[in-house]
Amino acid sequence: MHLDSFITSALVILIATSIAVTLFRYLRLGSVLGLLSAGIIVGPHVAGSLVTEHVDDVRHFTELGVVLLLFLIGIEMKPSRLWAMRRDALGLGTLQILISGLAIGVYFMAYQQRWQVALLIGMTFALSSTAFVLQLLQERGEIASRHGDTAFSILLMQDLAVVPMLAIVPIMSRSGPMAGALPRWEQGLVLVGAIGLLSAFGRFAVPAALQLLARQRNKEGFLLVVILAVLLAAWAMQLAGASMALGAFIIGVALSGCRFRHQIQASIEPFKGILMGLFFVAVGMSIDFRSLAMDLPLFAQHTMVIIGLKILVLFLLVRAFGYSAAIASRVSFLLSQGGEFGFVLFGSAKTLRVIDDTTFVHAIGIISISMLLTPVLLHLSVWLSNRFTALGESTGQGFADSEHNTAAPKVIIGGYGRVGHAVSVLLHSSGIPFIAFDTNPKHVSQGQADGFPVYYGDIGDRDLLATAHAEHALLVILTIDHGPSAELAVSHIRHSYPALPVIARARDLAAVARLMEAGATHAYPEAVESSLRLGALALEILNTPQENVDLLMRGVRSDNYKLVEPHKNGN
Repeated sequence: MHLDSFITSALVILIATSIAVTLFRYLRLGSVLGLLSAGIIVGPHVAGSLVTEHVDDVRHFTELGVVLLLFLIGIEMKPSRLWAMRRDALGLGTLQILISGLAIGVYFMAYQQRWQVALLIGMTFALSSTAFVLQLLQERGEIASRHGDTAFSILLMQDLAVVPMLAIVPIMSRSGPMAGALPRWEQGLVLVGAIGLLSAFGRFAVPAALQLLARQRNKEGFLLVVILAVLLAAWAMQLAGASMALGAFIIGVALSGCRFRHQIQASIEPFKGILMGLFFVAVGMSIDFRSLAMDLPLFAQHTMVIIGLKILVLFLLVRAFGYSAAIASRVSFLLSQGGEFGFVLFGSAKTLRVIDDTTFVHAIGIISISMLLTPVLLHLSVWLSNRFTALGESTGQGFADSEHNTAAPKVIIGGYGRVGHAVSVLLHSSGIPFIAFDTNPKHVSQGQADGFPVYYGDIGDRDLLATAHAEHALLVILTIDHGPSAELAVSHIRHSYPALPVIARARDLAAVARLMEAGATHAYPEAVESSLRLGALALEILNTPQENVDLLMRGVRSDNYKLVEPHKNGN
């Protein structure tokens, strides 16, 4: 592609997505639906070769967004977190996948010669779109709602289920890259060996490299090593006969206990967001309405049956787990669409000739159309939920009451030097959950040796604040010794989280003024406070009444330290 044609295509996509996303957000239908619609508009099946006719190549490239998404899911998958969500994730999520997959698989047995293929199709359609659902919940402000938490738990289990499904597809193939070359038991050994090597690589080699780069304050090198590790793992797993996304997930799990994991998430998140946005555009571009129209009745039947079965199974299961009908209706309609990993699974199955071209076209169309229908179905679920609530249904027990959420950090600390350590000890002694970040690897090591949740990361990074769930925090405490960094962090926090209180440490009164101007709620001059403490101690030794000393100190602080402010001439 020539530079001028590339720029033209990029401009067309940007114009279409900007208008579509703005319009659909205004209509409260969500930005993801806008991206899908923009892809349909600029796609070759509607507008001709307005952008490109090679939609498969575009989608394959943007599937790197799915790879990065699975990497970020893996880095969140600490065993302790999964255990805290065991009831909904392991119980409800597992049953949903098995029962929905079995029901859809039985339906597809009438259209497939091999029952194994029908079951694989059913299990794939049982998955929902993590990216789509979380985006909808975030836009509607329902991430922390009861139905939002329940849906997230199910999605979590679905994302984990992708891993064995990705490994099964090459094994089912009769003509894949490893089929016929090795017996299946040897294929399994190769896959297990690759997983072991990647786990060791992520557990030891990558953190060692990141530790070296962190000491050098080499942010660019840090990012490049992370991306290299993800792509290397994806490439290695593909060579082993599995999916690239599986390798990304494994390296993510290996890094889930790493002290750098929050900064890793913050570094990867922007790239994932851009690629996932382009991925949804590519999905819209891939919908071939002319091919679907040739067998429209069967396609419409498949779509309605799959959505209907998923809604029915989810509603009954959520009710069986003790939730109200209102929550069950919201969750079942919210997760009724096909998932983005279906593109990966069906694409792999087509490449390895597990499914034929017609099945692939129908499958891609079903996933895409079900995503388009989700916002409409979501409005229907809200109406049903309100009707159930009006009939006197209780809200049921939500995930928000679980032990996982109660342990969420209430305080975020920026900097773990001597001041940050003292603050951490006080918070820990008071039983207040917190998380601390520092860009000095030695401080991070010391904090973890102290038994505190201290991680490597720049508190001034907006994406790091997002990965630390700053929207749920009650307070941010900045103990950073570097003035410009502290001011930048305060500015970013105030811009992204206007209502979040920020207490900052400052060297002197001039630094206090700059921090307050940047948006700090309170700023305390360390040097002046030390001077006040010395003065107060001197007054106490000279037998000044304690009440007078306390009154004087309160007066100085309430007047913004004007009494002790040095003269401009330095005298």
